[in-house]
Amino acid sequence: MKILYPSLYEVNTRVWLTSLSKTLGRPAQLDDIPDVELDRFAKMGFDWIWFLSVWQTGPAAQAISRANAEWRRGFEETLPDLKDEDIGGSGFAIQNYVVNRDMGGDAALARLRRRLQERGLKLMLDFVPNHMAPDHPWVEDHPDYFVASTEDLLAREPQNYVRVKRKKGDLIMAHGRDPYFPGWPDTLQLDYGNPRLQEAMINELRRISGQCDGVRCDMVMLVLPDVFERTWGRRPELFWPRATETVREQYPEFCFMAEVYWDLEWTLQQQGFDYAYDKRLYDRLRAGQARPVREHLQAGLDYQNKLARFLENHDEPRAAATFPANVHEAAAVITFLSPGLRFFHQGQLEGRKIQISPHLVRAPDEPVDRKLKESYETLLAVLRRPVVRSGEWRLLECMPAWEGNWTVDCFIAFAWKGPDGERLLVTVNYAPNQSQCYVRLPFADLGDGLWRLTDLLGGAGYDRDGNDLQSRGLYLDVPSWNAAAYSLQKTVL
Repeated sequence: MKILYPSLYEVNTRVWLTSLSKTLGRPAQLDDIPDVELDRFAKMGFDWIWFLSVWQTGPAAQAISRANAEWRRGFEETLPDLKDEDIGGSGFAIQNYVVNRDMGGDAALARLRRRLQERGLKLMLDFVPNHMAPDHPWVEDHPDYFVASTEDLLAREPQNYVRVKRKKGDLIMAHGRDPYFPGWPDTLQLDYGNPRLQEAMINELRRISGQCDGVRCDMVMLVLPDVFERTWGRRPELFWPRATETVREQYPEFCFMAEVYWDLEWTLQQQGFDYAYDKRLYDRLRAGQARPVREHLQAGLDYQNKLARFLENHDEPRAAATFPANVHEAAAVITFLSPGLRFFHQGQLEGRKIQISPHLVRAPDEPVDRKLKESYETLLAVLRRPVVRSGEWRLLECMPAWEGNWTVDCFIAFAWKGPDGERLLVTVNYAPNQSQCYVRLPFADLGDGLWRLTDLLGGAGYDRDGNDLQSRGLYLDVPSWNAAAYSLQKTVL
């Protein structure tokens, strides 16, 4: 059966290996990741494992990370006992697209990939299109691949430009950045106005694609012609359609996931991306109001099916620190039982609350939130059902329980119908108050007889008359932030 709606788990590779090193009493590499952990990923129902930050980070970016006073204050909030060796440099300031030598290099990654494949798991890695580390080989060999600058701009905007020391002569270059914030001081901006740079980056992608099954592409909108022109004053040729097509000529099933914002998700989907971050849904869930969430879910499935839906990732605050417990569970049901790619982050399922900077290679010790962990285990069990992996999804209409009852606006409800006929009804009162409504069901064959509704999340079961369900819908009167996933089965008398 083709999986239409897979699940992905993001692993902070360097942090995990640091933890393993402590256990082993020696530096851990990718080969030391236990088979039992990979078995666990498969058993939990994940299809993709994204190993964050496996590429080589060089001493230049590392030194900048360690010396930056503002960044260091943030690192110390995360790790009060911070040491220099805890700061590995940003995993997005890449010195070279080779696997970090401390992890065992490319050969160790290849062995890890084989172990994942044996368990039916696919490997996702990073691709950072916008910038490179200051000590990338291209700085010496191909300085024209980077955005050059002038003494005047360096004097006026020292936060955005830097004098780069080179064996072949110093140059002033731009830091990588987006148009709304100062530059990232541990990076240099690639010049997409140079066709040779675009070709070089496509070649990097072609090589990376032989080492994994997909890439998560960082801040992909920054190299779009409009955005690049707004930032750097010149308009490049389109990059992504040619890049994705070139890779798929050799690897037709290769997956591209876009970190993208500014309502450019559809644009990137049209340029070859299988999935685009759904930051809009995340922001609306954080706001805590049902109607904007419901309106977001009214979009066509040609769009929704290609969204990556999450409650946290390495760039966002921890969900357990962002959402109160009852809101968290309701938001998770909406996020992960909607269509699209279900995107989870290491530590999320255990209720970790401290966000780990991608510059750090160690995490603080945190207790496990047992109740939240059990809630996620229950939700993951639902996500393993074929009805939500390969079924048909439909947003449902909710009607007032009585005239003037405004709480109908607090509900989000949708249904799944599986290829084997399995039916699932998901209802959420996404509000801080008791709410009532009738949910109109999309099933035309409820007819005579009784139907058993079993909540796969809470365990409660109810018998309802089929004719009543068909005519009026399912009546709900539920407390604040209540979420349920009802399996519908006809009762045999």
